[in-house]
Amino acid sequence: MLDTNIHSMFDLMKVFPDEDSCIRYLEHIRWVGGPVSPFDPESKVYKCAGGKYKCKNTGRYFNVRTGTMYDNTKISLQKWFLAIWLITSHKKGISSIQLGKDIGVTQKTAWFMLQRIRACFGIENNPAEKFEGIIECDETFVGGKNKNRHKDKKVEASQGRSFKDKTPVVGILQRGEVSKVKCIVARDTKRKSIQPFINKVVERDAVIISDEWHAYKGLESRYDHHVVDHGKKQYVDYENSEIHSNSIEGFWGILKRAYNGIYNWWSRKHMQKYVDEFVFRFNLRKLKQNERFNFLNLNSGVRTKYKQLIT
Repeated sequence: MLDTNIHSMFDLMKVFPDEDSCIRYLEHIRWVGGPVSPFDPESKVYKCAGGKYKCKNTGRYFNVRTGTMYDNTKISLQKWFLAIWLITSHKKGISSIQLGKDIGVTQKTAWFMLQRIRACFGIENNPAEKFEGIIECDETFVGGKNKNRHKDKKVEASQGRSFKDKTPVVGILQRGEVSKVKCIVARDTKRKSIQPFINKVVERDAVIISDEWHAYKGLESRYDHHVVDHGKKQYVDYENSEIHSNSIEGFWGILKRAYNGIYNWWSRKHMQKYVDEFVFRFNLRKLKQNERFNFLNLNSGVRTKYKQLIT
């Protein structure tokens, strides 16, 4: 297991001085009871030369990187581990330009690495894990501000909830000792787009708090639904201070500051991956840095091909 005394990139490189140490770590953390074939988990496995293994039932060869975000990569695992350390430790993320400079690869390669890593971040945004208790629901719009655009690039009638030039993101936050969020990039903010997500993610006996947006109407038939009327400058229920949506608003603030300060622009096509990045970082914020590193490698079984990203 990763040394718990790791606190910096310098410590990380001491623990992983070469490729073999990285491979031994991955084999230990992913194959606790010994090698497992990605083609047939029940099959017997033979060890071969060069760090390869052979699946008896299928006759196919594999290694610990097969079927993971490291599959078929020409980048050293040391650089991959550095990239993971950087993106999970920087609270506002890291741009592909900066990552490329930090680990010595091109911007194009760094972007591809980051997108592979973000695909694994999606484990924390899994709708199969339902929320319960007190839930805050809200939506936000991600995109540039019209007032900051050059006059030739301004978009007409793009104020407020218009998503001509912005993309809506719906978020659900579960309060607790360590609050957690789930978010989806939505086509629009209509009831038919928002409520199926809520119904899928939230247990029926939960308490739901939202603003006055009409897409939340009807939730009272399934949940204990409370409304905070932001249109009337109401941000906390005066009779019950627990009725507010300030926690999810705080999450939006983190995401927006990173968008404006680090990334500057996300395409709609890839936006869900960027949102997953912030969900991952928020939900695991109480873990130590090396624990987040371990968690991601334990859940690294998602391979993303470059062609999938550009087509």
